[in-house]
Amino acid sequence: MISQNKTIIMQKILVPTDFSDNSKAGLRFAIQLASQHPYQLTFFHCYHMNQLTSSDSKEESDDKSGVDRLQTQLNNFVDTVYNELNATQDSTTCIVQSSVAPDASIRDYATKNGYSYICISTRGAGKFDRVFGTNTSNLISFSDVPVIAVPKFYTAKKITDIIYASDLNNLEVELVKVVDFAKPLEAEVELLHITSPIELETNSETIEAAVKTFSKYDIKLHVEKPNPSESLVSNLEAAIEKSNPSMMIMFTQQNRTFFEKLFLSSKTEEFSFNLKVPLLVFSKL
Repeated sequence: MISQNKTIIMQKILVPTDFSDNSKAGLRFAIQLASQHPYQLTFFHCYHMNQLTSSDSKEESDDKSGVDRLQTQLNNFVDTVYNELNATQDSTTCIVQSSVAPDASIRDYATKNGYSYICISTRGAGKFDRVFGTNTSNLISFSDVPVIAVPKFYTAKKITDIIYASDLNNLEVELVKVVDFAKPLEAEVELLHITSPIELETNSETIEAAVKTFSKYDIKLHVEKPNPSESLVSNLEAAIEKSNPSMMIMFTQQNRTFFEKLFLSSKTEEFSFNLKVPLLVFSKL
């Protein structure tokens, strides 16, 4: 019998950073993921040309020197985070690239180069930024590549349990993506469904049967009635606080107009501003 060698394609994670201490959270989570499953990590810094030029330094050679300086800064920044975690670098790359709009550059690079995920830290946002978007929320709103948003205070720890918050729409399609992410990490998955006032009756047994039909993975089911005096986001946050999972998975609807985004804010985007745990966001079909 002739054995055939199968080429294993390693999944890739793009990890943007602006060299700030807050951005280290995204690096820490990506490094943790790679310690549990062989992801290829690319650490990415995009800069505006103004960063490279000054009144007395505008020649092409000076621009190249500026790029080399940023490349060295990125390499050293990544080395520092690995050293802080006492982790070993394997299958990592550091990329520096010019940009006008950072979130657009991140999306474009991730899409063109076949990345599985974008992992970025989030720092919250004021009212103005909630309307016009931070880099993280813009990625969640528009990226074709799934986005992992990591709270700035995240400390690396093994990913053991994941909450998948679901509205039960497109359950079959969504479960495949959730399991594909969770299974290599050997993480438990809990499907959390918070009922809405328009649901006349929620049959947990029917949902549980559907989960078993659509997925061979052992997934726990948690159906919860919301506190009517609180928003859906507040109810989600309360559920997260009770369960204290390693991370959360949600799906968001991206094909909304600007005014829909402004006045009917996506619950996923709103939730991302007040993260307590890392959040993986897939786009709904």
